[in-house]
Amino acid sequence: MTSVKRWAGALLGVAATTVLFAAVGQLRPGWVWLGVVAMAPWLAALDGVRSARGAVGLGVLLSVTFTAAVFGWFPGAIAAYSRAPLWLCWGVFLLIAPVLELQFITASWVRWYARRRVGDVPRLAWVSPVLTALVYVGTEWFTPKLFAETLGHSLYASETLRQGADLAGAPGLTLGLLLINECVVLVAQGLASRRGLRLRPVVLAVVMAAVGWGYGWVRLGHVRAAVHSAPSLVVGAVQANITNIEKLAAEQGTYEVVRNILDTHYAMSDALLRSGPLDLLVWPETVYPTTFGTPKSEDGGALDDEIRSWVAERGVPLVFGTYDLDGEREFNAAMFLGPSATGELAQAAYRKTMLFPLTEWVPDAVDTPSLRAVLPWTGRWKRGPGPRLVDFRINGGRVLKVAPLICYEAVFPNYVAAEVRQGADLILTLSNDSWFSGTPAPRLHLMHAAFRSIETRTAQVRVTNSGISAFIDPAGTWTSELEDNQRAGTVMRVPAADRLSSLAGAWGDWLGPVALVLAVVLGVWIRRPV
Repeated sequence: MTSVKRWAGALLGVAATTVLFAAVGQLRPGWVWLGVVAMAPWLAALDGVRSARGAVGLGVLLSVTFTAAVFGWFPGAIAAYSRAPLWLCWGVFLLIAPVLELQFITASWVRWYARRRVGDVPRLAWVSPVLTALVYVGTEWFTPKLFAETLGHSLYASETLRQGADLAGAPGLTLGLLLINECVVLVAQGLASRRGLRLRPVVLAVVMAAVGWGYGWVRLGHVRAAVHSAPSLVVGAVQANITNIEKLAAEQGTYEVVRNILDTHYAMSDALLRSGPLDLLVWPETVYPTTFGTPKSEDGGALDDEIRSWVAERGVPLVFGTYDLDGEREFNAAMFLGPSATGELAQAAYRKTMLFPLTEWVPDAVDTPSLRAVLPWTGRWKRGPGPRLVDFRINGGRVLKVAPLICYEAVFPNYVAAEVRQGADLILTLSNDSWFSGTPAPRLHLMHAAFRSIETRTAQVRVTNSGISAFIDPAGTWTSELEDNQRAGTVMRVPAADRLSSLAGAWGDWLGPVALVLAVVLGVWIRRPV
């Protein structure tokens, strides 16, 4: 009976943490505090498990329940994209959940191992919580996550607390939250065992929270002081909300669909230009769904010339999503059209490097006719050369140093930091989130992009096909927001700002490997007899 009660309590701990994660994932300001207790029920449940198999089992179980609760919208989106049965998409998604959320499994095992090694020695009571947190953060660093999510993202809803991400990114916030959760567990265990309130974990939790809030308050003040009131750049963003392009092309013909897309963007851009002068116009990812500059037909060549003529006649530089062709290699690209030093129209292309697995890119080693026959919807784009700054001349002769990102690239801190370190004035993100319209994905994607601006202290213009388009300032606050599934244009006024340095901007995602090294050192140390 004792064993049954113990396992019932363990399952209840998994369920409670899953529910708390689902709530935290909503990113609502009133629920920020849930991050400090979200992991506590599961951690406490682990402490009641007596075997390594049981601990790992709770880790596997949480990986599956977490995936279902937080990303339950994803199987439906993949089913709609691939036309595969929904049950199959759910089955595969849950089957790979332990790989995508490996941190739950490694943390649960190392927690069991640490408790077994140190036993009930009071002076070593800190080992298990610290080792668990280090392994959790370190595992997230090397795990092939589709969405790069971490507990620290829950603090985005707090303008003050999220500023700490400029030290070690969102993983740094995760480490702090994990340690506070450990304090909550210690307090709860003390009360449950009738030993009374443990003051040390209470004090430690309060001190960590105060330090995090204090740093964020000071750093937010630095950012606000660095941002000037006058805009340095006025950007027109067009979100036309034209989706299901492949389906429309099959029904109407490719030329007619492209014709409609261009005419819509021309009209919406002209409306923005009539509202006042613009330094730059931006259209979203793959808005021109064919190769630009290397046409595949006479009609394609005529449309290329039409875009160039439109830009030249309006006298406003344009950045738009298209395809770029190099021999037989095709790339998802951002095309920059603007004046050259001699006044003529010049163009430059940025090629997307970080491609979403399968839907955009398949490794050459497994890209076979057999795979294509089984998965005909798999992507054919090739990977670009990596982080690259684009020097883009705008009207008046000013050269704007742009760190371009296309869609999925915005979730990779190291990639973005590498671009910004080259001297970027602005992060410019083109995205197409229409596959996930009506789900939490567009807002989660925007949140990821906001963390990149916090980490690098660089303003960002983000323009999407169907939402959410927004301007993001160096504090991670978004404005000029165009909601999901909305057709609209907006003018984003990018303020001038003094350049601010940050540890996360200089070192990228540095905490993960450091946490792993420290975990190994600590793990070896506790192998000694105690």
